[in-house]
Amino acid sequence: MKISIVVPAYNEAVNIPFLVEEFDEFVKKHKNYEVIIVDDGSEDGTFDVANDYKRKYLKCIRHKRNFGKTRAIISGTQVASGDVIVIFDADLQYNPNDIPKLIELIEKGADVATGWKQGKYSKKFVSNIYNFWARKLFGLEVHDLNAIKAFKKEIIKEIPLRKDWHRYIVPLAASAGFKIAEIKVNLRPRRFGVPKYQKKTRILIGLFDLLAVKFQLTFMQKPLLYFGTIGFFSILSGIIIGLVAIILRLFGHGFRPLLYLVLLLVIAGILLFSLGLIGEAIRAIIDRLERREI
Repeated sequence: MKISIVVPAYNEAVNIPFLVEEFDEFVKKHKNYEVIIVDDGSEDGTFDVANDYKRKYLKCIRHKRNFGKTRAIISGTQVASGDVIVIFDADLQYNPNDIPKLIELIEKGADVATGWKQGKYSKKFVSNIYNFWARKLFGLEVHDLNAIKAFKKEIIKEIPLRKDWHRYIVPLAASAGFKIAEIKVNLRPRRFGVPKYQKKTRILIGLFDLLAVKFQLTFMQKPLLYFGTIGFFSILSGIIIGLVAIILRLFGHGFRPLLYLVLLLVIAGILLFSLGLIGEAIRAIIDRLERREI
């Protein structure tokens, strides 16, 4: 079984020589490995440095501009010749010697092997909260969604990946029926360069992406069931309140706010039911496209 290690790199020129040095030692001990460095539109000469350290086991590809880590992973997978893909960051925080532990889980029957970071790192508190809610939303037993991971190459073709959705390879794969396994991996302090995810807006983006993936895996599978049910109860509530308002009116007690509430509930119910129908039409188109690809 050949293994392809995909290394997304954005402005990591200072780390590339040390990274290649570690992989030089790694491939001496472990055969059937290749490394693919994907320069994601770096501005510091990352691609040129990587080419200067060209090795037999090493491939280098380049994006014309910065597309993000998800696109870099997809590009690396497209040129990979391995049966298993390993996502390995270029910041030297992970140890290549942890990779065989992930591959061992694949050999034992897992489709995705994800790491559980052990060690100190910035934003650990935020990461713990994020992973906690991810486990609750997706019903997963893994502790860490965004660490080093290995997976069978076929998985990339089976799951939808949009910008920044590399964080959700594990829940997307689990939803598609693939088997997930987890093992502890060491996390080292960043020696050189600047972390890429320091902006506070990343927390908000991560939250919205979390909800978007959950929506994709639940509501978009049966949109009319979810939105239609809510819409039905909204309309039913409007009708019941309307009847109560009519009875009160007959007894000489008129409440105009009840009329507004009835209109709000009925209109909201109709809109929700319509949204469910539109969702069903979109789902049908997606299903046809997926069958055509197969």
